[in-house]
Amino acid sequence: MANSTEKESTFSPQVLIVMPEQWPRALLRAALREAGYDAVGTRNLGTALRTQSDEPDRGPVRLVVVDQSALSGAHNKLRELLSRHGAPPMILLARPTLAAPQGPWQRVLKRPVSVEEIVTAVKDLLALPYELRHPID
Repeated sequence: MANSTEKESTFSPQVLIVMPEQWPRALLRAALREAGYDAVGTRNLGTALRTQSDEPDRGPVRLVVVDQSALSGAHNKLRELLSRHGAPPMILLARPTLAAPQGPWQRVLKRPVSVEEIVTAVKDLLALPYELRHPID
């Protein structure tokens, strides 16, 4: 039986996107998949908590992108999500006019931010194995 590191290397790294707005979430998910990631999108942290930490056909969640609008009163759910997935790196998409909330963020991107800038931040924090890399057009 393969150990967890071997198992992880057979899958594209999974990125969990928590973003209430459907179209921006879908565009980011498509761009991350195009770049070589296994991107999964959810509307809120409650739904994100239903994401399995070890699905048989996927690797574990390796990075989380959270829109600040998904955090409204849900900091306990955020801690639970991090705990469930082994505290992966997190990127916060922050509102332009408000200070970013304190949190476990490895990167804070202030809106407006392009999909390409978000993908670049993901690549900086979660490198793809060479064989999985695809350039973004």
